[in-house]
Amino acid sequence: MSHFSTVKTELRDLSALRAALQDMGHTPEEGTTQVRGYRGQTVEAQLALRQDNGCDIGFRWNGNHYELVTDLQLWNQQQPLERFLSRLNQRYALHTILSATQQEGFQVSEQKSSLDGTIELVVTRWSH
Repeated sequence: MSHFSTVKTELRDLSALRAALQDMGHTPEEGTTQVRGYRGQTVEAQLALRQDNGCDIGFRWNGNHYELVTDLQLWNQQQPLERFLSRLNQRYALHTILSATQQEGFQVSEQKSSLDGTIELVVTRWSH
């Protein structure tokens, strides 16, 4: 019996996902890899976070977006899953916005993080 759980996300951009995980202090392993779970079970994913307890967190491409796949009974992060996903989504959104603004010729002139966790960006673009 598999103990792996799949959590749906709206994460589509691998580079923004990688950058968001790095912001959170993780070093994701990229490329098709086996994510470890209960009693040596594995599942394939494209991005993995190794945990000290031998059970990993994986992100698996399903054709539309990356799903989080892990054994939730062996979750070994400082934050509960919901808080982890909330922070991941926030950091992912920030990197997605930064990438889009750069592609449109904008530059970030100011970035502020508030105590409540909100991030404020000021972007500028010089026109000729």
